[in-house]
Amino acid sequence: MHPFRLSVACLLALSSAAASAREYAYSDAHLHYVDFFQETAGMPKLLKAMADNRIEHVMISGIPVAKKWHEDEPKRPRYYAGDDADAYWYSATDVIVAAAVSKLTPEQRQRFHPFLAGFNPNDKNSAAHIQRMLDLYPGLWQGIGEVFTRHDDLTALTSGDTPRANNEAMTRIYHLAAENDLPVMVHSNITSKREKNPLYLAEIEEPLRNHPHTRFIWAHAGTSAEIHRHQVQLDFLLPTLTRMLEAYPNLFIDLSWSLLTPYLLDEQGKPRREWLALVERFPERFMVGSDVVGRFNKLGKEMRSFDPFLDALPEDVAKKVARDNFLAILPRPL
Repeated sequence: MHPFRLSVACLLALSSAAASAREYAYSDAHLHYVDFFQETAGMPKLLKAMADNRIEHVMISGIPVAKKWHEDEPKRPRYYAGDDADAYWYSATDVIVAAAVSKLTPEQRQRFHPFLAGFNPNDKNSAAHIQRMLDLYPGLWQGIGEVFTRHDDLTALTSGDTPRANNEAMTRIYHLAAENDLPVMVHSNITSKREKNPLYLAEIEEPLRNHPHTRFIWAHAGTSAEIHRHQVQLDFLLPTLTRMLEAYPNLFIDLSWSLLTPYLLDEQGKPRREWLALVERFPERFMVGSDVVGRFNKLGKEMRSFDPFLDALPEDVAKKVARDNFLAILPRPL
């Protein structure tokens, strides 16, 4: 073939490949507007990050605890694990979120889906508090969470009793959520840092079984970076998730960052076939989230990190996971 014709053929092939390359519109199903000190980079930066990265919708929530800067600590910690000072339940986090969303234009507000998070999951008064917040801000809240129950070292650092997803206080909240058509995002570790079995699985499975009319989003499917630091991979996670998705149609999975590796992608960044097969089998039960906390400069990078996995799925399934599944779990319009 003539060199000129060869180059044209190559250009056409490249152009065709580029045209067929997927570009996703995202719903971020797990975003914290503030950090563990209840501080934020602010709504203008969040809006810019969304506009720059095709993030059309976000679940926006506060952080239900605040990290104490203890009298004996000479330097302010940068994260909840920065020192041994306590964290404490902080209800004003929801007021911060409500104030930020209320300043948006009506068009902008349609892209934000606020979740209530500022309550103590050990306190049986919390259901009444949530109802008060629903009454104070009618029509604002579209979900509950992220509820911190079993949560790595944060559990030990937080003042008070160890929170469990299956305690009596949370039972009241699940009933309230069902009555108000609100999904509940729960962080409930499936195991401890060292146990190579689903030690705490009953704490999330019992509510799933007992509250079939409540939609549950399981944050990170019970995994965490801290668990992976001690156990690189949980061999029981995939079969456990498969069984639970079969058994509980009210279970949805938040595929935020701690699931990306070592589960969805292998060491070379290639999608794992067994996880692709699971998502294809339950195409409406998975959603992606950034899990950023108060800073939004890496929001686009976090969301695009799922693209290699999404690209390996059928395109219709990939678009559901990237955007539509989160929107489908929200309260139905009146």
